[in-house]
Amino acid sequence: MNYREILDKIEIQLEGEAHLDELAKKKQDPFKILISTILSARTRDANTRIATEKLFAKYDTPKSIAEADIEIIEQLVKSSGFYKVKAARIKEVSKVLIKKYNSNVPDNYEELISLPGVGSKTANCVLVYAFQVPAIPVDTHVHRISNRLKWVKTKNPLKTEEALKNTIPKEFWLKLNRLFVRFGQQICLPLRPKCEICTIRDTCPKDFSMEEAIKKKKKTSK
Repeated sequence: MNYREILDKIEIQLEGEAHLDELAKKKQDPFKILISTILSARTRDANTRIATEKLFAKYDTPKSIAEADIEIIEQLVKSSGFYKVKAARIKEVSKVLIKKYNSNVPDNYEELISLPGVGSKTANCVLVYAFQVPAIPVDTHVHRISNRLKWVKTKNPLKTEEALKNTIPKEFWLKLNRLFVRFGQQICLPLRPKCEICTIRDTCPKDFSMEEAIKKKKKTSK
């Protein structure tokens, strides 16, 4: 499998940058990237961007968030959805960072996932975007596209992460999430993917069995 050729073809077609890409290029602030990734759960990049900008315009350190009124934080991050849960989570994370890490974000996977509400995807995003440590953050786009390309045959993101690490050469780990997130937003859409204009349409196996299985499961559960 020529992963480099496929990733290069995908990159040529993409426009703009994902939100974490923007943050990483402006300033690789691990705290801002951590909090933004937490806010990004189950919402769109545009909503995450709004919430992150509003929050950090007022509170931009673990100390300021830890001491802030929870109701104010909720209003600032409201656009990200599930804002009450997320506001409580980022406040709790900020307190832990102050207490255990002198307000610094740890740069290793084990300590990152020990933070409140931080799972594998968030931890890996911080490693990749804040510290340039090779990792594979798997969100819905990475999971979907990897299965469509038949790079993996998995049923959930955690299994996809494990399978990709055993499949993809480490030299491509840093760029995989960055490319697949935008590719999933612009071309390889969840519904009605734009195969007709895709730069890898001639080599892509177009395996939609994962989506078909989900549809079948929904029908039988009715």
